[in-house]
Amino acid sequence: MKLVAAKVPVSTVWTSPDAPRDIDAPAIAAQPDVAAWAKSMDTETRLGLHDRTLTQLLFAEPVLVRSERDGWSEIVAPWQPSSQDELGYPGWVPSSHLGELPGAASDPVAVAVPTAQLFAEPGAGAFAELSFATVLASIEHADGYTRVATPDGGSGWLADDVLRTGPGTAEDRLRLGAQFLGLEYLWGGTAAYGLDCSGLVHTVSRVLGLRTPRDAHDQADTLENIAIDEAQPGDLYFFARPGKTVHHVGFVSPEGMLHASETGKRLENEPVSDDRRATLVAAARL
Repeated sequence: MKLVAAKVPVSTVWTSPDAPRDIDAPAIAAQPDVAAWAKSMDTETRLGLHDRTLTQLLFAEPVLVRSERDGWSEIVAPWQPSSQDELGYPGWVPSSHLGELPGAASDPVAVAVPTAQLFAEPGAGAFAELSFATVLASIEHADGYTRVATPDGGSGWLADDVLRTGPGTAEDRLRLGAQFLGLEYLWGGTAAYGLDCSGLVHTVSRVLGLRTPRDAHDQADTLENIAIDEAQPGDLYFFARPGKTVHHVGFVSPEGMLHASETGKRLENEPVSDDRRATLVAAARL
């Protein structure tokens, strides 16, 4: 296996090279337009992503390539722990979305706003739009900007006010997640253009320097469990039907729960309904 990195802002990970449909062409283009792809889909076509998409890679995220076939790469994503593979989350991406790892640099910084412009030089024209939770290695700081290492040996500049470094509080988790209130649910989404329930938890955690599993059931199995009645804002609620594995997760909030509920709905901060509470099976603390 070889270690590379995602060289596009967002690369969607698929169950197989045959999984994408015609409507998914913007997502698998050599220069994907994930925002346009998400905007093009109604609820029915979003439901069709189930058993097609798995997760998403963000710019400069490291990837292990297992094999290549007809312009596609079979990969695992080490930053996205999964019970499916001890090395990381498995799946397939277009080979055109991968490039050389960024060069050596110093402290990591994370994009902490929904989207951020990556500039060739401070104040110059942007050459990429990066998503929330993109993590990059910093090289230098100057006049309110940070230069970061990018794939294929390049670099770029991000405004300091879009970045965050280091851990945060429960309030920080809720504040970061609340930036996406109203965002449409996207199965497999880990970017600003659509999130699923565990993708919200995973990406908020990544901004704060925590590497949590990608899927809700793995989060429930791995994170520090606490009694449900001890859960505080910023903790996690997990939901499962009788005899089934955990299928849903959300942040405990003063209002009830901040979560991306399901396809056809939008990210909400709302009371936990009686129907939802009937399937509340566990809580955890980050």
